[in-house]
Amino acid sequence: MELEVLDIKGKGTGKKVKLDDKVFGIEPNDHAIYLEVKQYLMHQRQGTHKAKERAEIKGSTKKIKRQKGTGTARFGDIKNPIFRGGGRTFGPRPKSYGMKLNRKVKELAKKSALSYKVKNKQVMIVQDFNLEQPKTKDFADIQKNLKVNDKKSVFVLNERNKNVYLSSRNLQNSKVVTVSELNTYDIMNASALLFAESSLDVLQKKD
Repeated sequence: MELEVLDIKGKGTGKKVKLDDKVFGIEPNDHAIYLEVKQYLMHQRQGTHKAKERAEIKGSTKKIKRQKGTGTARFGDIKNPIFRGGGRTFGPRPKSYGMKLNRKVKELAKKSALSYKVKNKQVMIVQDFNLEQPKTKDFADIQKNLKVNDKKSVFVLNERNKNVYLSSRNLQNSKVVTVSELNTYDIMNASALLFAESSLDVLQKKD
């Protein structure tokens, strides 16, 4: 499949690029996409949750009343979990939510997601551009020219560009990433996927 290259004013440059069917034209694997998105979301969890248990609560260990003869249940010390301020029974502990996923499955998931986006006509190729200074309005104008200002959009660059990144980070529905940072979750979560012309070459050579 061939797509026309657009400039930042939203007009055609007369140049077309060919999308590699091995990257953008495979039969999508939904389960691979599910696994990759699941791994990404699990890795966003810090896993630092912690509740103090009985042994970690500060308080007296003195038996608060005699064992028998009170007519009520027996109690040990004030740190008993059933008391207000006592330790928590089987509370959460720090843990890792990491999930292992084979590299080939991750690659298949990314290619499947890209194939879906091409099939749904949600991929655009943009001529390489740069901004002279970080300015949100300039980036917002580019979005408006490309008619993606009201969509969740992901701009994929060949390499880090500080001015472009700083200009985009205040816009809620926009994200700027490099080819190496692009992941299946971002692809599936976007309504418009915009590749800088040079980034497309890197992506297709990489895969």
